[in-house]
Amino acid sequence: MSRVLLVDDDQQMRSSTAQALELAGFDVHAVASGPEALALAGPGFDGVVVSDIRMPGMDGMTLMGLLRDVDPDLPVILLTGHAEVQLAISAIRAGAYDFMEKPFVVQDLATVIRRAADHRALVLDNRRLRAVAGKRDDVEARLPGRTPVMVDLRHRVRAIGASDADALIIGPTGSGKEVVARALHDISARADRPFIAINCAALPEALIESDLFGHEAGAFPGALRPRYGKFEHARGGTILLDEIGSMPLDLQAKLLRVLQERVITRLGSNDPVTLDVRFVAISKTDLAGMVARGQFREDLFWRLNVAVLHVPPLAARREDVPLLFLQLVRESAARHKLPECAVPPGYLSGLATRDWPGNVRELRNLAERYVLGLEGDAAVDGPAARLADRMGAFERSVIAGAIAAHGGRLRPVYETLGISRKTLYDKMQRHGLDRRLLIEPAEDDPGQGLG
Repeated sequence: MSRVLLVDDDQQMRSSTAQALELAGFDVHAVASGPEALALAGPGFDGVVVSDIRMPGMDGMTLMGLLRDVDPDLPVILLTGHAEVQLAISAIRAGAYDFMEKPFVVQDLATVIRRAADHRALVLDNRRLRAVAGKRDDVEARLPGRTPVMVDLRHRVRAIGASDADALIIGPTGSGKEVVARALHDISARADRPFIAINCAALPEALIESDLFGHEAGAFPGALRPRYGKFEHARGGTILLDEIGSMPLDLQAKLLRVLQERVITRLGSNDPVTLDVRFVAISKTDLAGMVARGQFREDLFWRLNVAVLHVPPLAARREDVPLLFLQLVRESAARHKLPECAVPPGYLSGLATRDWPGNVRELRNLAERYVLGLEGDAAVDGPAARLADRMGAFERSVIAGAIAAHGGRLRPVYETLGISRKTLYDKMQRHGLDRRLLIEPAEDDPGQGLG
């Protein structure tokens, strides 16, 4: 059943139209004003908006503009009792899906709504497909954010990914290091070859060399037939060495030889096997510190420490949290085959104030719970602070969340918050907010340098 959000300040017209559309088979939610409609229709709204143009306060044209700021693909059908051809043309040019004059025939309106609902369903389906499938160079979607650290990270991913250099990725737990590694592989010339992930902390000690290098029949008791190791399985592709710091010292020496010579020898064999692979190592610990403590080979460290990518924690890019959460919600809804759900700006603002010790992994878990209707309170108690500081931090988070929720459009922000444009600009300047860091990521210019 298609959903319709009906907006009309005339109570009698609103009731009669809602009843007629319900009889025509629509799920109708009727409201009396634009602000009420804005609270209900967001990026995940899976229906059609039908609004009167002539309304006190926020008229239909203004409402349509604000709705298109939230979601440019949301179909809005405008109704008017005034036969103004110029107004109809202006509405269509401004993005209205269609325009009907009162009094209208309900069957005609129902036909237009069904067509708009089909279009909306197709748009949302395409979004779900993009969320789970992606494209070859979808670095913005995989690593969203407009903070300088994320813009720099995407530039480096593209620059290093286009080369064939081995890489070292460093970052805290849950920050998305494996996502970065996969992006390096998928934008490289090796994208159609294997991507083999090896958890160095979970390798079975007794079979570690056999697991990586392979063996010949009879190489050790129980080796009844030859077996390729993980390194050979990845030939032509990329090998991800997760938690490289956990690799035993004796195996580090053998890995160093592989990195330098690109040759392996199976257990029980004297014949070298040429290896055409790219190595990407991941570490959550400070490898330089491990070298100083004698826990990691210095020569291997310098061999890896050439193309280095640092993945920042969420605490270093709080302004990105609202948009990242919205993306994770869309991806979660697509995986669970559920309709997209709107996230209130106030909820997004609360997320930006959290510390997120589990980083993106923790945020992803919250998005899963949100989509499944299991989310709890997003607020987290922080350390004691002066009331003025806490109020300032809250005001900053509310404004940042509202800017993110409205895609960087400032007009709906100051109208929703009930303040003037000058007041909003003054507060943004006082809190150091740049709307360019909060808007939906645009395509970065791949031709730019690393900065």
